[in-house]
Amino acid sequence: MDGRKYIGMDVHQASISAAVRDANGKLVMESIFETKASTILEFVQGLHGTLWITFEEGTGAGWLYDLLKPHVAKVIVCDPRKNAVSKKRNKNDCIDARTLSELLRAGLLSPVYHGDTGVRTLKELARSYLSLTQDVTRVMNRLKGLHRSWGVRCAGRAIYARSHRGDWLEKLPEAGVRRRAQRLYEELDYLQPLRQQARKELIAESRKHPVCEFLREVPSLGPIRVALVIALIQTPHRFRTKRQLWTYSGLAVNTQVSGEYSFTGGELQRARKRPIPRGLNENHNHDLKNVFKGAAATAATALGGPFQDFYAALLAKGMRPTMARLTLARKIAAITLSIWKKGEHFDKEHLKPQAA
Repeated sequence: MDGRKYIGMDVHQASISAAVRDANGKLVMESIFETKASTILEFVQGLHGTLWITFEEGTGAGWLYDLLKPHVAKVIVCDPRKNAVSKKRNKNDCIDARTLSELLRAGLLSPVYHGDTGVRTLKELARSYLSLTQDVTRVMNRLKGLHRSWGVRCAGRAIYARSHRGDWLEKLPEAGVRRRAQRLYEELDYLQPLRQQARKELIAESRKHPVCEFLREVPSLGPIRVALVIALIQTPHRFRTKRQLWTYSGLAVNTQVSGEYSFTGGELQRARKRPIPRGLNENHNHDLKNVFKGAAATAATALGGPFQDFYAALLAKGMRPTMARLTLARKIAAITLSIWKKGEHFDKEHLKPQAA
């Protein structure tokens, strides 16, 4: 324990500010060096003792994690949103590095998962597909926004069809506006084939993972959703319980309670106040939330499917449709985690009557 050193790094594109503390919390060293692999390793290898190191999640966090992991005892990539409370004061790069090193020594950091679980290629393909999907959606929205700004109604998808584009362009009175719309159509024509190719590559890569076969059996989890689930979760063993997966997926309900305990007759007793719900948690993986919400929306409308029966039973109990869909999304996430961990096939018995 005496030889342990805690290193906090404030990482930027060009430079890194580092602060080193010993086991007693004393600041023993500060340094600023280039954000370059050889320079970083030279700094780390010049330190003695058992090294613990931390830095915040960011653009280069994955690269830095893989670089440092073989050379130190422990690497923690921490959540910057949860560290923000500790930085509401004067700040600069050196102060941030000192704060990170102290939080690391005190064990007050919330780690962000990084690990090599054999899904690196799938993860990158998923990012490519999601980025292209966002780009296509953005161009489509701009096309509709452009027409609506000139009083042209354009509900549905007919505005994107190649066979009707001439008619839609004629509805725009100004020549400059028509040219702008034409450029957007050209951009859409370029992006859509790229998205289709990214989709094919993503599905093909996901099939290399044995768990894909089991997850495809879950109703409403199609090939794209299964591929995204594997890429975004990486390993189910990150989550000890389904509630941890719900929190990561943005499906957990935040609650607040004050004055939990009281003394009655000189004895400590828990108060009977119920926690007050405050909506879903905001700190989550948005892409994974979209997967499970989309799966729930599909399952709720699939006639004759097991999830549709589960959803209908919730509505019959008087639950609001929005809460019923949330409950269904949580159920799908829980079943996904269970099947993945156990390596078993989907069974309708997974849909037990207890609340998801």
